[in-house]
Amino acid sequence: MSAMFPFRDINVHASSTYYAFSSPSSPNAPTLVIDRPSGDLRLNNGKLTGGHRVSSISGILGIIKLRLDSYVIVITKSQQVGRIKGHQVYKVISTEFMPLRERQVTDPDEDTYLAYLKTHIKSGPMYFSYTFDLTNSFQRQVQCHPSEPMWQRADDRFFWNRFVSSSLIDFREGKASGRMSSGVQPAVDPYILPIMFGMMNLTNTSIKGNALTFVLITRRSRHRAGIRYLTRGLDEHGHVSNFNETEQSVILNDSAASGISSFAGDQGSANAKTASGKGTQVLSYVQTRGSVPVFWAEINTLHYTPKLQIRGVESAKNAAMSHFDEQISLYGENYMVNLVNQKGRENRVKEAYEEMVKILQSSPVEKSSADRRTNERFNIIEPSDKRSWYDHLHYIYFDFHNETKGLKWHRAQLLLDQLKDGLTAGGYFHSIDMPGSGSGDVDVRSKQTAVVRTNCMDCLDRTNVIQSMLGRWTLTRQLIDLGVLRPGESAQDDQAFEFLFRNVWADNADVVSRSYSGTGALKTDFTRTGNRTRAGALQDLNSSITRYVRNNFTDGPRQDGFDLFLGAYRPDEAGIGAAQQFVDRRPLLVQAVPYVLGFCVFFVVISVGSTRVSEASVWPLRMFTLLCMGVAGYAGNFMLKFGSLYVNWPKLNTPHWALEAYHDTLDKAHKDPLVGKLVGKGGRGDGKLGSLEEGKKRRE
Repeated sequence: MSAMFPFRDINVHASSTYYAFSSPSSPNAPTLVIDRPSGDLRLNNGKLTGGHRVSSISGILGIIKLRLDSYVIVITKSQQVGRIKGHQVYKVISTEFMPLRERQVTDPDEDTYLAYLKTHIKSGPMYFSYTFDLTNSFQRQVQCHPSEPMWQRADDRFFWNRFVSSSLIDFREGKASGRMSSGVQPAVDPYILPIMFGMMNLTNTSIKGNALTFVLITRRSRHRAGIRYLTRGLDEHGHVSNFNETEQSVILNDSAASGISSFAGDQGSANAKTASGKGTQVLSYVQTRGSVPVFWAEINTLHYTPKLQIRGVESAKNAAMSHFDEQISLYGENYMVNLVNQKGRENRVKEAYEEMVKILQSSPVEKSSADRRTNERFNIIEPSDKRSWYDHLHYIYFDFHNETKGLKWHRAQLLLDQLKDGLTAGGYFHSIDMPGSGSGDVDVRSKQTAVVRTNCMDCLDRTNVIQSMLGRWTLTRQLIDLGVLRPGESAQDDQAFEFLFRNVWADNADVVSRSYSGTGALKTDFTRTGNRTRAGALQDLNSSITRYVRNNFTDGPRQDGFDLFLGAYRPDEAGIGAAQQFVDRRPLLVQAVPYVLGFCVFFVVISVGSTRVSEASVWPLRMFTLLCMGVAGYAGNFMLKFGSLYVNWPKLNTPHWALEAYHDTLDKAHKDPLVGKLVGKGGRGDGKLGSLEEGKKRRE
């Protein structure tokens, strides 16, 4: 039985009572109809009359229900980025929200929801393919049933539009409540298009004259997804923030790769040798990154360094067990590389991680069956020699900043020396497509049975430097095993390919960092050139300042966008009391302080920079300027002292620790001798985030 792939072409017809979606290239396939305004789904085998053709789309991203209306999100424009083994891969360029109500009701909250969702989709790098499962690694793909529709084969962690596709999936499974939804509806499968969020680079190149396709894919997990400082550590379900799976692959003898643009500066691919008639070979290596798996947070207060908060490590034991149960089942041996500093504030995170590992490894549990889907999706690694299940965890600490201080970046190789045995034993995935096999048979020569899970505080900058180093070492090993390189040679010896390799990994760093912190990664000058440069240091300074501004003043709406799209917050279930969520309810004096500061600074700058008329009186202007300087100083000090009142927190799922910090700061402001009387006795329910009790209830 052949797999059911998503439709490549979909026409949209609209009327006042429905939206109809059909594929012109599949005239015998039923039409998907979404009734307006109810949102009921049904399939129609005949032609619908009365509607007019609106447009052709690349696919349906999903359906989302907000407070007053539901919207069909369609992909109106996509861009081809290359091919993997002949399968076209596309990037989402633009989308459109199609309301189910013909007459829109004006509501400020609804408009804000839509604005946040559109910004999230526009800023998020999203990729899809109609015939290739981007959510699964090459190794997991060979473990999937080829007869299953693509959305069922997709890895749930990386199926980014899983929530907005839930209406289609429920209808397909016969779980929807619509009037025409009785029974399973497999004909809906081609309308469900899994989307991957992350980084994708496909390059047709060569090494030592041997043609190959170099592929780097980073998949971001949809679980506990969000913004730096607003999503840290672990949640109760075992999901860690900023979890990414990065797969580096080389594909040889891929005659179907034509159409992938060569990397700029790589002149070798044009004259590269290809092994015609041989099966396509895939060699891939997977790494992961993710936040330290304990309950911890960093609370913004407008100071450059946030306030670090760590809950009792023992309280996170069950959540950490769930996390590593999945990691061991999926990847086998876990080599957990921790790069945080062993001095200063980061040391508390390091000690908490090490304490958690000790708790797990002393646990009598052999194996916890936390399979959320089916065992066949996992690369099950059973305990051997009566080992504890958590003996598959190997903790490696590397003080990155201390070891590489003074620009001694070559000392990062010291970590590689510690990991070589594990890397060698863990291997990599290697498969060969059987030539002439009409059924797509794959000969699996080897599997990867271990993974390196790398983290620093953010899992961004230091992490990417180490991951690129491990990727280069593994690639050299793969090419030596294939005979492309001789023992003792390295992929670095080919300067054109090394230039490509460094820049692709630096691009990966920027993409992962931008979606989490709002800026490109730091230290990418080293990744791109192998050296730290003055220009790179200045760029890092600029990125650090930009991160500070974004993390304090713009990340709240970005987090709300994540929560809306991924279903962490559902406006349709929030109740009547959730109206006017985005209104600023802080005391008026608190709201006014930034404006007073801005006016005073502006006046001081103007008065200092302006030319004085000779006969004009000086002292009134000087006195007012001094007064403005004093007021500006007080206002600036007030904002720093009570910084939590000025952080742009998310309004939908405000973290409980942010609510506590906000209300504690508001109480302190009430006690300020100068402003206490002016602020008034608004109480703990006066803040822009609502009462503490309400916030906790909403979070739960």
